Amino acid sequence: MIGRSVRLARRNVDTLIMAMLLPLMIMALFVYVFGGAIDRTGGYVDYVVPGIVLLCVGFGAASTAVPVAADMSEGMIDRLRSLPIHPAAVLAGHVVASVVRNAVSTVIVVVAAIAMGFRPDASVLEWLALAGLLLLYVLALSWFAAGVGTAARNAESAGMAGFFMLFLPYLSSAFVDPSTMPGPLRVISEHQPITPVTETARGLLTGTPIGNDAWLALAWSLGLLLASVVAATALYRRRARR
Repeated sequence: MIGRSVRLARRNVDTLIMAMLLPLMIMALFVYVFGGAIDRTGGYVDYVVPGIVLLCVGFGAASTAVPVAADMSEGMIDRLRSLPIHPAAVLAGHVVASVVRNAVSTVIVVVAAIAMGFRPDASVLEWLALAGLLLLYVLALSWFAAGVGTAARNAESAGMAGFFMLFLPYLSSAFVDPSTMPGPLRVISEHQPITPVTETARGLLTGTPIGNDAWLALAWSLGLLLASVVAATALYRRRARR
């Protein structure tokens, strides 16, 4: 199932290009167009890159909902019902393919960011910690997207998950300090999972204080992962019985 999902991802060229090109375009927009107005010292690139990385993996993970929904609505699951396959295996194949796809796109984004002037000062251990955090975050979002895909009526409606994950980082500390936001938006920004993950990634890459954000990032990611695995598997069992 993993091999099948990876092959499907390779054949879906437009999704691959969008998952890699869109974060690069957004990063160029914020660094070269908005960056000078936000931070005239030229250091905004170091602030925004961790947020762009989170946006990249979030959007890529959310796209997992589309192939899952296609499998559920186009008859693939009916072919598998007679085989001794664990309910989580089909979804796990799509999730692992998402991890592989996001690993490639993240490397491309980081390389492009360095070309734009990003200068991380992370040690080897900090890079490894960042990789572990991103892996956990991608797994959580991919399983969440898999659950959305099992519940969606078709691939088109499942694609709305990508829009949601593309929009949510703007209501976090990914692009601006939450203290600059109006009261209600500031509360949302400070109490949603992307902010502690972003602050942890920013601290690992650039040395800014992390504080309790690392524990919050782990708690949010682990909680979302466990809840998503249980929910997605239960939804798959329910749909597969029909």
